[in-house]
Amino acid sequence: MNLILLGGPGAGKGTQAKKLIEKYGIPQISTGDILRAAVKEGTELGLKAKAYMDKGELVPDELVIGIIEERLKQPDCQKGYMLDGFPRTVVQADALDQVLRNMGSKIDHVISIDVDKEELVKRLTGRRTCRQCGAMYHIMFNPPKKEGACDKCDGELYQRDDDNEETVRSRLEVYEKQTFPLIQYYKDKGLLRTIDGIGSIDEIFNRITKILEG
Repeated sequence: MNLILLGGPGAGKGTQAKKLIEKYGIPQISTGDILRAAVKEGTELGLKAKAYMDKGELVPDELVIGIIEERLKQPDCQKGYMLDGFPRTVVQADALDQVLRNMGSKIDHVISIDVDKEELVKRLTGRRTCRQCGAMYHIMFNPPKKEGACDKCDGELYQRDDDNEETVRSRLEVYEKQTFPLIQYYKDKGLLRTIDGIGSIDEIFNRITKILEG
């Protein structure tokens, strides 16, 4: 079972990915993780990627694809895998298709967790962090017992700059612009499965497993 997981910031993709790993025993492959691993292992592609990362530049697509190909050939991917955060563009999706064809493999499902933009704004702007101990809260889902104060150390809770509404809206816009063509690409291939991302963690997970096992 080879999956691609799509979902905007705050859609709950990370939470669902963890549950999918537990249930199906397949690895989650995120671009950031495998780039860091390739750099750490000092592979030829990893060293090339490191040269870009050290300069603060984006690693070119062909390098990322090469590193992903190396990863997909590892034994733990034989039963399947879940790609998270890749592909991000149609160009990357095309390149991935080519790599998988050469390996005699293919993507089975593209799961897109769909959450209304205003709901995402609420979720992302609701996070609060303790200045003293770094504990995290959420005013909707995990509020502190006393407003504005940490349950653990009574420290002051604050909203990080990247959680303010303006920043959040611009992050969501970037995601939409980038991902919309990708969603269309997989829809045209008949692989896209859109999941309603509103509800409890278990309700959303059940929607996903129903599709995978249906």
